[in-house]
Amino acid sequence: MNGWWVTDVLSSWGPAFLVSWIVWIVVSITLHELSHGWAAIRLGDDTPIHTGHMTWNPVVHLGVWSLLIFALIGIAWGAMPVDPSRLRGRHGDAKVAFAGPLMNIGLALACCVGAVVWAAAVHRFGIDEPLGTNVWHFFYIGAFLNVVLAVFNLLPVPPLDGSRIVGSFSHEYARFMSGPNGQWVGLGMFVVVFWTAGQFLWPLGQGVAMKVIGFGLSLFGVPPL
Repeated sequence: MNGWWVTDVLSSWGPAFLVSWIVWIVVSITLHELSHGWAAIRLGDDTPIHTGHMTWNPVVHLGVWSLLIFALIGIAWGAMPVDPSRLRGRHGDAKVAFAGPLMNIGLALACCVGAVVWAAAVHRFGIDEPLGTNVWHFFYIGAFLNVVLAVFNLLPVPPLDGSRIVGSFSHEYARFMSGPNGQWVGLGMFVVVFWTAGQFLWPLGQGVAMKVIGFGLSLFGVPPL
């Protein structure tokens, strides 16, 4: 694929895949960031409320630059302002950081269930094509994308959630990464991970999604679509 990602997706997989991808990117990132906010509020930090980020509006969570990059190359990111000094209890920052990937894991499982239920409905009620396949692919895309997002965000590389989790348990790691040398190291690591992680994350996400969906289909005796 050498052109604009939208035209590449349309020519390779069709409009249903494109719509599914856009919907799940926006929904998954929005819920990921809201989960950070909900966890922070529960642990005593009301920064997400005062900054106006506890909203269902995806524009607030993704921001202008993320939306621009999404329009250009089809990937995006989000942000949730949190003040770790206000969090109650031990390892509060780790708990808030883990809440985002945990939401992605929950979404992936929900999509796998949706794919199994929809496949059963297609066979039971004889739902016509292309509706049957398109809706199934909608759930499948949501499943593998959220597996990818969960694993990617758990990598211990700044500014990903995994680095905050490790930093909460290792003060040496946190001090190094917050220093000038650590920031450059973190930036370099992130660039390398960002451009190379897809080589193993995409197959991993697709494989996990298919195995979980396949298990559900076999468990209930539903033929695959």
